[in-house]
Amino acid sequence: MKHPSTRELFDYWNACRGGRPAPERGEIEPTAIRRALADTFILTVDERTGHPFRIAGTRVCALFGRELKGEGFLAQWDHDSRALVRDLITAITQEPIGVVAGASAAGLNGQRLDLELLILPLCHHDRTDGRAIGTFSPLEVPYWLGAHALSTLALGSLRYLGHAVASNRPPPMATSLPNRRIIKHGLVVYDGGLA
Repeated sequence: MKHPSTRELFDYWNACRGGRPAPERGEIEPTAIRRALADTFILTVDERTGHPFRIAGTRVCALFGRELKGEGFLAQWDHDSRALVRDLITAITQEPIGVVAGASAAGLNGQRLDLELLILPLCHHDRTDGRAIGTFSPLEVPYWLGAHALSTLALGSLRYLGHAVASNRPPPMATSLPNRRIIKHGLVVYDGGLA
């Protein structure tokens, strides 16, 4: 994760969920992610309507040159990326896992703008297939932000944030080995016998 907003939202989401698959939507406190809020969005997971934005932060809206509330998230992507983005949203809500991905779009005068995308599931009435939260952050904020809208997005590389990556549990093999101390975030320290 390259962008500070991506890391802040992921760390907060991970802390809120504890040992659960995902935190409840009502547990998300905007002031706790205030530095990432401008880059944050919440989607309604509804493939029929293109996963519309429920909320979109000010910088997300500025990237597209308009208020995004109610618009379909899938409609922002080019034809080649749209099916994959749809499948990513399905995967994160059914597994539940997160995904971090690169994206790009043309901005002013055709200049390429690289962005980082994070999408994480949220529980809504004890189900993970109704809401998703994420960030959409430019890796470098262009001077024309808000004055010119991006073209449609193209999806780049992606990485799933599965249970082993995103949890604070040690890797399964480590729990069966003797002489170990478990620290935070899955880091395991093995005693080597040196005093």
